[in-house]
Amino acid sequence: MSLGACSTVTRGTTSNVTFESEPAGASVKTSSGHVCQTPCIIEIPRKTEFVTTFSKEGYDEAYVPVKTRLAGAGAAGFAGNILVGGVIGMGVDAATGSTLEHYPNPVKVDLVETQKTKKIKKTKVVAKTETAN
Repeated sequence: MSLGACSTVTRGTTSNVTFESEPAGASVKTSSGHVCQTPCIIEIPRKTEFVTTFSKEGYDEAYVPVKTRLAGAGAAGFAGNILVGGVIGMGVDAATGSTLEHYPNPVKVDLVETQKTKKIKKTKVVAKTETAN
């Protein structure tokens, strides 16, 4: 039965999703329970859609929804089931999500400094010291 599921065999049921931020070192949390620090890669089931939260001290949180869509290679494997795997292979591929891909991938954000941080930088005064001769 699994040999008839072309996409499941050739692509697998998980994919690597890359997370990047500017500046680097942001905490990444997904609504599916995964956690890492940018830059990082997480292996996620292909059929899982989620929301990613990026956070870093001094910056506003950023949220990025990650969806799934039919992948070109997944569609070819799914179509191959017509020749080899038939209805059973098509069912397995559809159930496992092996025909899908995550997008965006990589997930990239440019973090924005919080207003509080910007105000502190603008009003910061550097004290001058005098030295005695």
